[in-house]
Amino acid sequence: MPSLPIERGRPGPGLLAHVLVSKYCDHIPLYRQSEIYARDGLDLPRGLLAGWVGRSAALAEPMAAYIGRHALAGPRVHADDTPMPMLSPGKGRTQAARFWAYLRDDRPFGGTDPPAVLYEFTPDRKGEHPQRRLRDFQGILQADAYSGFNALYESGRVVEAACWTHARRYFHDELLANGSPIAREAIERMQPLFAIEAEVHGQPPEARLAAREARSAPVMADLHAWLEATLRRISGKSDLAKAIRYTLAQWGALTTVLSDGRACLHNNAAERRMRPLALGRKNYLFAGSLEGGRRAAIIYTLVGTAELNGWDPQAYLRVLLDRIADHPINRIGDLAPWNLRPDTA
Repeated sequence: MPSLPIERGRPGPGLLAHVLVSKYCDHIPLYRQSEIYARDGLDLPRGLLAGWVGRSAALAEPMAAYIGRHALAGPRVHADDTPMPMLSPGKGRTQAARFWAYLRDDRPFGGTDPPAVLYEFTPDRKGEHPQRRLRDFQGILQADAYSGFNALYESGRVVEAACWTHARRYFHDELLANGSPIAREAIERMQPLFAIEAEVHGQPPEARLAAREARSAPVMADLHAWLEATLRRISGKSDLAKAIRYTLAQWGALTTVLSDGRACLHNNAAERRMRPLALGRKNYLFAGSLEGGRRAAIIYTLVGTAELNGWDPQAYLRVLLDRIADHPINRIGDLAPWNLRPDTA
């Protein structure tokens, strides 16, 4: 008889996959799932469901680790993070823990390697966490201006590529708050850069770089001169001045796109991978423990990468949980979402 996902357990891979997707994709906390099952006459207490989640995450952890190694083996990685409250034992309150996402997606520059996203949960936002995770990474790091990444850039192995969406957002906020004509002009001056990027999306690095050198570089040069001139004639204490100083301080990293066709203009791809976590946070409010957050990171890694590779996440988890218990660990890559096709699994 084939091994069950949970030894001596009754749930099959289909039920486990449904519980996991309901919690991590549909954002339904376990206590509400228990109530839903009870309406159909099934007695599945929250504690039992939590045990299933923990055992499923432990069983699938080797696959999440394999996905992580693939995600960090590419020439470029998108990185982003988002807060997640976590219960602080014995203190009767929560502490500010963090989810991190490391995304590999080579498709914008015509790469053929499969996309993947690795999530990590940490008890705080100290720079030691991304520095540890990316200690062997070499290439372009597409991220915001978080200072915890600086040690990676200083090593010389990692090239910083900043996010034009972040820079534009500061001016957008000023425009909404005060209707600033200067903020509006800054946004209008940046807009051609995004239009050019949309045109070269998916093209090889050489073609992207040529288009940027011919069309984006003059726009950036004019913008830089205008920002410097504008900063000299407005109040240095204004929010508008802060937006300009941020953009000028990041200028070297913002213009990485002019020297490497693999770099992206923005970090939107990583920000999109954070949306499921933000939605889940609104429903289950906090992580119950460091181990609970770590389990969540494993499942988010699996479902996020499955989606990037064309899978329905519940279908992928069902196949994975059905096969992984009896699968040789030295062939774990056979069960990766990009090696199991949705139409043939």
